[in-house]
Amino acid sequence: MSRINACFDSLAALGKKALIPYITAGDPTPEHTVTIMNGLVAAGADVIEVGMPFSDPMADGPVIQLACERSLAAGTSVRKVLDIVRQFREQNTDTPVVLMGYLNPIEFFGYQAFAHSAKEAGVDGILLVDLTPEEATDVVECFRENDIDLIYLLSPTTTPARAKKICELASGYVYYVSVKGVTGSTALDVDSVKKHVDSLREITHLPIGVGFGIRDAQTAAAVSQCSDGVIVGSVLVNAIAENQNQTKEYIADALQSILAPMRVQMDAEQSGS
Repeated sequence: MSRINACFDSLAALGKKALIPYITAGDPTPEHTVTIMNGLVAAGADVIEVGMPFSDPMADGPVIQLACERSLAAGTSVRKVLDIVRQFREQNTDTPVVLMGYLNPIEFFGYQAFAHSAKEAGVDGILLVDLTPEEATDVVECFRENDIDLIYLLSPTTTPARAKKICELASGYVYYVSVKGVTGSTALDVDSVKKHVDSLREITHLPIGVGFGIRDAQTAAAVSQCSDGVIVGSVLVNAIAENQNQTKEYIADALQSILAPMRVQMDAEQSGS
């Protein structure tokens, strides 16, 4: 059983929902990232999404675009991202790590070579924003052969037929984008999210994580009521930006102060307290 499957099964048995923070690898420098990742786990993260910096992150808003710029300026490459995961695995062999990024750097690396290197580093899943299901067949096989889950985005505008096709290709979990727009969007309608998630449950047995627009503990708890996981990105990345000149320990503490209340309130929501 993969680390991702084991994580969601364990949480379900406990009546809990996954808390899934996102950070950009190498932001503000590659030397910061492992300490930040360990801090996220200490704050209650169940899965960590790690962004691979890219020069044209089309699905991301300005907060994560700027994180990519900082990371690239600090010399972060695909190989360096894999080194970061490898270093994290020296201390943590349990927490699933999902890489999130775009096709171009992986295509340049070579799909098979990347999938093999990612498996060796300890990567559990990959989410490629611009990989469409129509073009994914060979790529899916590369990752399946290396026991890496291929995670897909679904949005409010995804048609039922297309959602079904995507869910047939996906593994690990599916990522439901809660709002129309880019990362960092703020207009989140929890009732609308619930309606769409309920519809997705009719076509997939995979866990459903919900992201985009989740900035505080109250919203995280509300979204956890209708999903299997809550994905938190821009608010954490913005905190890194605000503290980019601080030590890695200071930044890790700043992110913990945001994430830990989400964990507490999500758990309280599930227990009914």
